[in-house]
Amino acid sequence: MDIAAELLAGSRLALSRAITAVENEYDNAVDIMRKIYPQTGRAFVIGITGPPGAGKSTLTDKLAKEYRHMGKTVGIIAVDPTSPFTGGAILGDRIRMNELSVDEGVFIRSMATRGGLGGLSLKTAETIKLMDAFGKDVIIIETVGVGQSEVDIVKAADSTLVVLIPGMGDDIQAIKAGILEIGDLFVINKADLDGTDRLNIEIEAMLDFNSQQAGWRPPVRRVVAVQNQGINELIASIEEHKTYLEDSGTLTMRRAQRIESEVLAMINTEIGRYVQRKLKDTGKFKRMISDIQLRKHDPYSVVNEVVRSVLR
Repeated sequence: MDIAAELLAGSRLALSRAITAVENEYDNAVDIMRKIYPQTGRAFVIGITGPPGAGKSTLTDKLAKEYRHMGKTVGIIAVDPTSPFTGGAILGDRIRMNELSVDEGVFIRSMATRGGLGGLSLKTAETIKLMDAFGKDVIIIETVGVGQSEVDIVKAADSTLVVLIPGMGDDIQAIKAGILEIGDLFVINKADLDGTDRLNIEIEAMLDFNSQQAGWRPPVRRVVAVQNQGINELIASIEEHKTYLEDSGTLTMRRAQRIESEVLAMINTEIGRYVQRKLKDTGKFKRMISDIQLRKHDPYSVVNEVVRSVLR
């Protein structure tokens, strides 16, 4: 089976196998990515992030259904914590999207973080490309839900939605610093609960001090996702942001920065693997560690020596 060719021809099985190959770094993974890459760059990528319990899965489900009503195909990447036993996705968000799983126009993939600390799987970028090449119009990434440190989504998404709910104690803690700065839109889910007005005012107040996006003021939208309230208005805001990104040239700039980041990460990974192979093959690495442990050398000088020898 030529997985890349079958994927480009519309085979869901090939798409699933391609993602598995990339996740597990099979021998054919790089070849698959090379073949499909010319067909990427067409999908619009939406990131959904926020603290645990904010209703990200329900919101993802409702957004996907509404996009399907609009005639668009949807890919969903649901990033979950990693099982300590199998290495797989521990929660399985697909369970919460049963209706979507039988829709041929929707493809859902649960992915484990596998050591990724920014809320995403280490292979999320490649999975986006595979779904993009497959022909999905919209790709929704639901992050794992790790709170303030969950900022990697901005590197992968065109529009980032930060989802919050009222009544989580000190609401400000959920939206300060990094996670505030990455939001293109703020969504108050479960907006029928007490404390919604207060949370709305707090978000707006913090946005007044945020000058990161001079040309776009992130709107705050209230939804009750479980009752499908406010979803149409939210999608209208997402489309408005998409238009802004395209008209201002910001979309092109963001995607260029994304490519730069991905290429540098790939170079770093390959260099790291090369160095490890060279060191382990000669047994030199263990001697280095022993010398450092005995304080004969310091780790900083050793690293400089290794880098110089590799680049020589």
